[in-house]
Amino acid sequence: MDIKTLGIDIGKNKFHLHGVNAKGKIVLRKQLTRPKLYEFMANLNPCKVGMEACGGAHHLARMFRDMGHDVRLMAIQHVKPYTKAYKNDFNDAAGICEAVSRPYMNFVSVKTVSQQEILALHNDRARHVEERTALANEIRGLLLEHGITIPQGIYKIIPLVSDLLDPEAEEITPPLKSLLTDMIEDFKHKGSLIKKRDGQLNAIAKTNHQAQQLMTIPGIGVIIATAFVGKVGDVNVFKNGRQLAAWLGLVPQQYSTGGKIQLGPISKRGDRYLRSLFVHGARSVLCALKYKKEEDLSPPMKWLKNVADRRGHNKGVVAFANKIARVAWALLSNGTDYQDHYSASRKELTT
Repeated sequence: MDIKTLGIDIGKNKFHLHGVNAKGKIVLRKQLTRPKLYEFMANLNPCKVGMEACGGAHHLARMFRDMGHDVRLMAIQHVKPYTKAYKNDFNDAAGICEAVSRPYMNFVSVKTVSQQEILALHNDRARHVEERTALANEIRGLLLEHGITIPQGIYKIIPLVSDLLDPEAEEITPPLKSLLTDMIEDFKHKGSLIKKRDGQLNAIAKTNHQAQQLMTIPGIGVIIATAFVGKVGDVNVFKNGRQLAAWLGLVPQQYSTGGKIQLGPISKRGDRYLRSLFVHGARSVLCALKYKKEEDLSPPMKWLKNVADRRGHNKGVVAFANKIARVAWALLSNGTDYQDHYSASRKELTT
């Protein structure tokens, strides 16, 4: 077949294909099972293949690239405007085929197996953190109903509950002690799983050169560095650092018309998990500044303190999160390590 562009609507077991030739004429409209799809793509002449960046897409993209095809992944929301008529699998495949041929379309970089392994660890760790927090809140609420309060902090729960579970303690009844025993054991188990995932991520960071470079930036540790490597990988898919910061949702919303430029709060577009990590990293840096003398601060730290004093704590945090994201792009793009006193000029500090 003379297929130049092929759109594939991905399913678990069934895939819908829409192919056009160089003139844009439809030459293929077919449904295939997974084994048949592999066989079909292996026998097809190299062409441009478009797919939505959803579950299983990165595995298929790597496989089809090995077969010689030019595979492009796209965010689902960017494909939606090109889907016409009623929604069905064939119309979705046609919309994907149309979207991948647009010259201004933004594509998602294909993740490697190692990147997906890193993200699997992060997803599992985030799930355990969320479940532990929910369990901690449940324990706090349960004890509050009996007039017992727990100080703020996740690590205050185990010592206080352990004291309440003492056989000689009489603050709570035996049935409640039995319930809290099971809950605190579950709490400890989730904490041990989180520590295990942290150890696995530490091992990855020690052997990954990109993570080592990122960890030289203030506010970036093992968690942020490995998450960045897993989510982004090749930073050269972004034209500059600002484009990366925009992808993270760390730039102002813009609503401009008639020559009037209106900027609002940050867009919060892109990857929510990675954006939250960068914000927490920037917050830790700003909180640590209160323990340092003014003369000991490097130029970027002075800039951060100045912004926080002028615009407020939270705006300073987000501004610095934007900055370290752009610095991360610059370091990985140029293959260098972070230097605190590289330059005091505004132009180079904001690159």
